[in-house]
Amino acid sequence: MLHYSHIVETMDYLQQAKSEGKTIGFVPTMGALHEGHLELMRRAKRENDLLCVSIFVNPIQFNNLADLEKYPRNLSADIQLLHTVSCDVLFAPNAKEMYPEAITETFDFGALEKVMEGAFRPGHFNGVGVVVKKLFEITMPHKAYFGEKDYQQLAIIQKLVDMESMPLEVIPCPIVREADGLAMSSRNARLSEREREIAPRIFQILQQAQGLVSQYSPGQLKQWVINEIGKTKAFTLEYFEIAEDKGLQLINHWDTSIGSLGFIALNLGNVRLIDNIRFI
Repeated sequence: MLHYSHIVETMDYLQQAKSEGKTIGFVPTMGALHEGHLELMRRAKRENDLLCVSIFVNPIQFNNLADLEKYPRNLSADIQLLHTVSCDVLFAPNAKEMYPEAITETFDFGALEKVMEGAFRPGHFNGVGVVVKKLFEITMPHKAYFGEKDYQQLAIIQKLVDMESMPLEVIPCPIVREADGLAMSSRNARLSEREREIAPRIFQILQQAQGLVSQYSPGQLKQWVINEIGKTKAFTLEYFEIAEDKGLQLINHWDTSIGSLGFIALNLGNVRLIDNIRFI
């Protein structure tokens, strides 16, 4: 595995590989790798000649500085895991390399960035847009792989690629869960033992809600989920919303011709967790 920390050397190698006709599959990460990341990488490896992974904790997408400081980092452990999936290229820059000058670029993602994560984390999606655009320009992938746990982020990136007319395909990948249903996340490592025991309740409630779609309207189902989450005192709910699966606008009635999902964000202790589930 080649390990680069500078943009120029990364671009030089990948440009040469592309000139030789090799296809590049790219998985951008913020490190603290887990099985969810590795599943994305295995798929990218299967579907392309080269697997390129980036590890960069992007400071400009954190609207909470304490969250940025606490974000788990262990590059040596991550590198060991990358070897297990036969990663070809690791790009792991520091913030100065990525942002040598003040950031002035802004994106307008329209209504897509005004709900859920966008409403609760101002500036977050602009930070995502800036870093993902830059990573795409550096790695020049044919395909880029993203997990559906961050469903709204995935939709933002798909819109970014369309807005900027980038010559690559964004590949959505299903949520990878622990055996007890908890969606895999780097943040899970910050949960205490007791919190880790409680966390699977999130997905259990979402699954129960999935079975109630025929009985409740979206508004009624939303209130049911809020009530169920409230029964676990360790949870502090930020939001639960039901939205259509393309533009992520909130819905007030079921329409079988339009896909819909439930989206949740909550705090368990000092750890913010998100998840989603498809209803239609």
